Amino acid sequence: MSEKKLKKAAQIIVKAGMLPFPITDTLLEIVDLLYSDDELDFIIRAFKRRSSQTMEQLKNTTGLKEEDILNYVDSLAEKGALFNQPSSSGLMVYRLLPLIFVGIFEYCFMQKIEYNEKEKELAVFFDKLFDEIRDVIQERYDTFLPVFRNIPPIDRTIPVKENLSGKEITISVNEEIEAPEERVLLTTDIEKLIDKFDDIAVGYCFCRQHQDLLGNSCQITDMRENCFTFGKSARFVSENGFGRLISKEEALKILIESENEGLVHKAYHPFGKRDRDETSVCNCCKDCCGTFNLWKKGVLPMINYTNFLSQIDQELCVGCGTCVEKCPVDAIQINESDKAERNPDWCIGCGICAHFCPESAISLIEGDRTVYVPPPKIRE
Repeated sequence: MSEKKLKKAAQIIVKAGMLPFPITDTLLEIVDLLYSDDELDFIIRAFKRRSSQTMEQLKNTTGLKEEDILNYVDSLAEKGALFNQPSSSGLMVYRLLPLIFVGIFEYCFMQKIEYNEKEKELAVFFDKLFDEIRDVIQERYDTFLPVFRNIPPIDRTIPVKENLSGKEITISVNEEIEAPEERVLLTTDIEKLIDKFDDIAVGYCFCRQHQDLLGNSCQITDMRENCFTFGKSARFVSENGFGRLISKEEALKILIESENEGLVHKAYHPFGKRDRDETSVCNCCKDCCGTFNLWKKGVLPMINYTNFLSQIDQELCVGCGTCVEKCPVDAIQINESDKAERNPDWCIGCGICAHFCPESAISLIEGDRTVYVPPPKIRE
């Protein structure tokens, strides 16, 4: 496969996602490994101008017959490279998916891994790609910061509900992030969120399975099958073998088990638009979560939308450090008074600290916030 074709296709695939990624040699190796030569030709012809197309539009842009287009569509969907579900109006829309957030990376590792050579090779390639992206970001750190500030929240925290204080306040801890002009009423109860959807699918956690393939077993949990998709995303997942459809009862059982393991519920909206229904919920650990780790390693900012902020009662706190250990974003430290103290700029309001506090010294207070923490600058 020619390098020119790989680069052209890679640029189109990257543009289909929310985040800007540089075209590196490893990215080209991943594209070469995952796509056939004919599939890349189809992507270049079909999606060079728009990442979403109807069948009539695909016929016009490719010059192919419907039967031939459907062969490409089905092949790419089975790889997690193309989304083929009807819109809310019933019109079938074919949407090219990026490599990550949300695309091939997630779908490839959402199936139960077999530990074969191709899976291991792909896992190593993605790990290497993240390192290469980090190097590019760090070398041009000041250039990327304005770009990062324009990215919408990547995910939204849904807290462990029994630790809410019932107190609502107005919070503005990040002056550079503007609050939305109109408040969007969002489901902050995981049970009510599950109840919204008739179609629910569960797959394996792609982040933990990626780390498993690299030989980095999770130290937080042994749970793997707890990555949820909803609605048409659930139908896509089940139809293409990335997960299985389950009942609301089984979904809630898995979610409660995830809470008890210390995992964070993170909801995802299409393109970060909170006024649109959730497409998925991940149950994330501090060990393996891609968004947490890419931030800590200096690759991407942490951009999270939350309705809550943790509150520590200094009189009840005994400084045991449980919350420090459990916090997925390292937002809590023990201060000079041997008390837990949280950083409001970093807190994503997940409630894990409150859930595990043996003294019941932590609760959550309500207030819409966008948490924005730039990646650490690890190179001068």
